[in-house]
Amino acid sequence: MMGPAHSLSGAAAWLGVGAATAAAGHPMPWPVLVVGALICAGAALAPDLDHKSATISRAFGPLSRGVCEVVDKLSYSVYKSTRSRKDARRSGGHRTLTHTWLWAVLIGVGSSVLAAATDRWGVLVLLFVHLVLAVEGLLWRAARMSSDILVWLLGATSAWILAGVLDQPGNGADWLFGPEYAYVWLGLPVVLGALVHDIGDALTVSGCPILWPLPIAGKRWYPVGPPKVMRFRAGSWVELKVLMPAFMLLGGFGGASALGFI
Repeated sequence: MMGPAHSLSGAAAWLGVGAATAAAGHPMPWPVLVVGALICAGAALAPDLDHKSATISRAFGPLSRGVCEVVDKLSYSVYKSTRSRKDARRSGGHRTLTHTWLWAVLIGVGSSVLAAATDRWGVLVLLFVHLVLAVEGLLWRAARMSSDILVWLLGATSAWILAGVLDQPGNGADWLFGPEYAYVWLGLPVVLGALVHDIGDALTVSGCPILWPLPIAGKRWYPVGPPKVMRFRAGSWVELKVLMPAFMLLGGFGGASALGFI
């Protein structure tokens, strides 16, 4: 999938979680719903850290390009050292390590630890990074027409405002885990966003090795996906004309349900 579809699917997924918790009698405070949707939208771009042409590689200028180079080499090294004889030979690390359930869990746990251990500044860093990515994904046309500095300023300002809103009593800083573990929940939309990205890529012609390192059919990097007749190419009309409108509708329905309007 392309960046905008990934971000839309991430936001829709978190809004769906909000609808589910509301139906179960434990509605999210509205700031948790909004912030979680934005983080999930941004996190849904993060697995493409292994691709130097991806949206995330451009999002933070030379810094993100450098990180992408390192992650690509790391992913390729892991692939080469763990591949079975049935796994294909590759020349790069795209759609390998960062496109697995294990990576999603690790970055989610890391995000929770950062938020809990560093208090407000860790929260601000997490919000800034993911809000910039959310702008790049959800508002990609405007982001590409604007300068990087304007997008960064928007991300920083929004992060500061939303962190202040969450800090207010009853607004969700301690949601789910209690006051002793404030902001630990921020890792959940990060995990969800990464997994939604992987599922989206699994629907394309190349599939996605989500279940690594579990061996399937003699392969450690088995490209999980539906039957080939049901797959599509990234950027095709299926993605643009069917999936993206569906994500918008589902996200709108999920958000309305989570807030009690339906």
